[in-house]
Amino acid sequence: MDTTMTSGSVQFTIGENDTNDKLTSAEQAKLWAAYIGNSMCRCVLHYMLNHVEDQDIKKVLENGLNITEQLVKTIQGIYTQEEYPIPIGFSEEDVNVAAPRLFIDEFYLHYLKYVGKAGVSLYAIAVPLVTRPDIRALFTQCLDFTAKFLNEVNEAIINKGFMSRPSFIAYPDKVEFIKKQNYLNGFFGEVRPLQALEITHLYDNIENNATSKAVLIGFSQVAKSEQVRSYFVRGKEIAAKHYDIFSNMLAKEQLSSPPIFDPMVTTSTVAPFSDKLMMFHKLDMFAMRIRGYGNALSMCARHDFAEKLARLSIEVGNFVEDGANIMIDHGWLEQPPQAVDREELVTK
Repeated sequence: MDTTMTSGSVQFTIGENDTNDKLTSAEQAKLWAAYIGNSMCRCVLHYMLNHVEDQDIKKVLENGLNITEQLVKTIQGIYTQEEYPIPIGFSEEDVNVAAPRLFIDEFYLHYLKYVGKAGVSLYAIAVPLVTRPDIRALFTQCLDFTAKFLNEVNEAIINKGFMSRPSFIAYPDKVEFIKKQNYLNGFFGEVRPLQALEITHLYDNIENNATSKAVLIGFSQVAKSEQVRSYFVRGKEIAAKHYDIFSNMLAKEQLSSPPIFDPMVTTSTVAPFSDKLMMFHKLDMFAMRIRGYGNALSMCARHDFAEKLARLSIEVGNFVEDGANIMIDHGWLEQPPQAVDREELVTK
């Protein structure tokens, strides 16, 4: 049976499962992660659309919501056909669209870029891992739609004059090969300038921390639980520290950094989202930060940059673990698919 989900220009088409194969662990994992994440984004985008005034930004938000809603429905269809329990995720109970505005319109575009990067990462990793043709086709389409959507977001940011570009560096005069081990230096001796890949990943992680910090400022203002509020304040401090560390590395090379987005948060203290949704949101995005730092680490050669990435990744990992414990204590953390506990079966 072909399943087609359409909304505007968005169309997910899934062919038949001709193999009659069950879902593999990779397919279960990626479908689950995509479903939970998009059910959360659906709530956030519904809220943003209730307040947006700029018609160009509204159109981008609507397109993002179309992709999110259709993907959720498509995965629900797969779960139903497989007689697989549909995750709870997030629903209208987790969002109050009538709550006052928490962010200005411009920030919506920066936020969409922020979560779009996470989507591309999720789907890109899924494509080579899934084996069932229908599921692989789904994630290929997810990757394609999300990449096109990110281009739309970037075009809107550019057209509105909101874009901050990575610094230009001089073109090389000729092709050269590295001849000395001190190319790797970062703490002692002769330290070379940052190379383009290092600048790129520094810039990307600075931008992510700037966006994350603004989200955390907003969430800390509206969280109902004191424990959750304190967690968001701690996250804001981590994001601010990491922003400063990476920005200072660029500043030493006379290179610019993305601006902070703190002023784009309003003074509202009325919660548009449940504490459960906000906790999961930041847990998920900080977990993605570890992947971002890991990607940067794989591309950097200077020892000082590598040391900072490794050290800061540990700090982010500890923050994510503490957040998971809070969610577990409140009964908010839905369990992903997992292997059978054979020891428990023996005990029973």
